[in-house]
Amino acid sequence: MSIDNLRSSLPEYAKDQKLNLGSLTRSTELNEQQLWGTLLATAAATQNDTVFSEIAEEAKEHLSDEAFDAALGAATVMAMNNVGYRAKSWLGEDYAQVKFGLRMNIIAKPGVEKADFELWSLAVSSMNGCEHCTIAHDKTVREEGLTKEQVWEAVKIAAVVQAIAQVTMIEAAR
Repeated sequence: MSIDNLRSSLPEYAKDQKLNLGSLTRSTELNEQQLWGTLLATAAATQNDTVFSEIAEEAKEHLSDEAFDAALGAATVMAMNNVGYRAKSWLGEDYAQVKFGLRMNIIAKPGVEKADFELWSLAVSSMNGCEHCTIAHDKTVREEGLTKEQVWEAVKIAAVVQAIAQVTMIEAAR
């Protein structure tokens, strides 16, 4: 199992992340699609080949082809949106009414339940530091019936996947 590969590769200084990853993959807050879609989308967002390939390999066992592609779609559309919306915010009021002007059709038709796609987008946006997108996706998932505990579980997954990507990068450079 690929999550096990990641966990076993973590050095002693990252023991907390090993434990965190183990407990998060046994989440009872998220259903299987939400859990594995969040893991996959955040792994893609790390831009770390090892983390992405290990998680993607195992995610294929838990996600339909449509859900797998939707999780990757969430990661890629948020890579674009998080840059754009952060910049609009930084540039101030003069840019508030400027049309975004880039395609993001996947948000309207992701191929999975809206709540799941939005949850994955929220997790990636939190990793990418986009306050505007994180808040907007939280509002949507809450309207779709997800709880704050489910949202927080996705954020915790994003945090741990990012930490594991950092450890992997550190160890590769040692």
